[in-house]
Amino acid sequence: MNDRVKITLKSGKGGDGAISFRHEKSVEKGGPYGGNGGKGGSIYLVADEGINSLAEYRFGKVFSAADGENGKSKLCYGKDAKDIYLRVPVGTVVEDLDFNVLFDLDENGKTYLAVKGGRGGRGNASFKSSTRRTPNTAENGMPGVEKSFYLEMKLIADVGLVGFPNAGKSTLISSLTRAHPEIAPYPFTTLTPSLGVCYLDVDKHFVIADIPGLIKGASEGKGLGFEFLRHIERCKILLFVIDISTHFDPLDTYRSLENELLSYKKNLSLKRRIIALNKIDSVDEKRIKQCVDEIKEFFGECYLISAKEKMGLNELKERLFDEVKNNQDVKESTENKEVVYKAESLDNLKIPVYKIIKREDHVYEVIGERVIRTKKLINLKTDEGVNRFLSYLDRIGLNERLEKMNLENGDSVIIDDFEFEYYR
Repeated sequence: MNDRVKITLKSGKGGDGAISFRHEKSVEKGGPYGGNGGKGGSIYLVADEGINSLAEYRFGKVFSAADGENGKSKLCYGKDAKDIYLRVPVGTVVEDLDFNVLFDLDENGKTYLAVKGGRGGRGNASFKSSTRRTPNTAENGMPGVEKSFYLEMKLIADVGLVGFPNAGKSTLISSLTRAHPEIAPYPFTTLTPSLGVCYLDVDKHFVIADIPGLIKGASEGKGLGFEFLRHIERCKILLFVIDISTHFDPLDTYRSLENELLSYKKNLSLKRRIIALNKIDSVDEKRIKQCVDEIKEFFGECYLISAKEKMGLNELKERLFDEVKNNQDVKESTENKEVVYKAESLDNLKIPVYKIIKREDHVYEVIGERVIRTKKLINLKTDEGVNRFLSYLDRIGLNERLEKMNLENGDSVIIDDFEFEYYR
């Protein structure tokens, strides 16, 4: 099972607008005839309950959407590229490379627009006006977006089993449900999470997650550490399974488990807890009474069970079902810090943020996302396109800023891959 993977998504570039003119003999004066380019393909992530792992996305796979088709003559628009929908398990969290949560795909069918395709450029027919009868310019399609993400799968279950290795969690879930995890008398037999549905009746059931056992220091990544803890975040109720057949004090065991949970994330303290003392078939009445008195004095309640012999399970099931039914799940806030990565259009009467950096003597570079984006949008293969871009630079005050920096005539100014000489 792949719980966390890194993927790279690349949306498609928009198609370029066409420069074309009518040449039919029967059409007087012809006119601009170039169509617009098509939209580049976007990539969406979709939660699908039919998917149970992220194995398809391992090894840093790159997914690319197609580019939009270029515009054509005769006012023919370029074809839009198809969007890509990548299906991931329900419970997948989308994070950026700094591990900031961007979106939580916690419901079946929930969709996240990860990278948006570039819009198509306008053909020269779109620039025709009463004063501009034969425009010889068109727009390039906006470039696509390439972005890397982490996808982290977190199980969504009603009840999560918490306990140290060999506490009997795998045996318990196999006794309560039809799940068949590996069971053996050595630590870490459960290497990947298991889910099972516990039925009390046809319409009374809940989901249990058997998750790899904790050890001291798990919150720091020791043992199976984070492999366990990331899944326990989604469980509504935590069932602490404590083995009382050992010489360890059950209350100390409970406190150690709590310490690992709260060291990982403080908000886990909000989840409802139930304690089950397991393996009562292996100890005498004196040991059972001692453990029960100690736990009840501190916690108030506990349940005596033997997962192996299926003792005390009916009472525990009823208690868990009632708690699931009545419990109000406390959801962690996953507000998007960045919802959509999209290509911006021209700066409509707004001055974009940009910097002018001196690279070397007589060479200056203009740095600014929107300025460069606008440059990519304008078709610079024609004189009219170049004039349009220079007019844009004048509108955003570039000439005034260059003048204040005391540039000399003939100095080079670079914007992306476009270079021109500065003259006052």
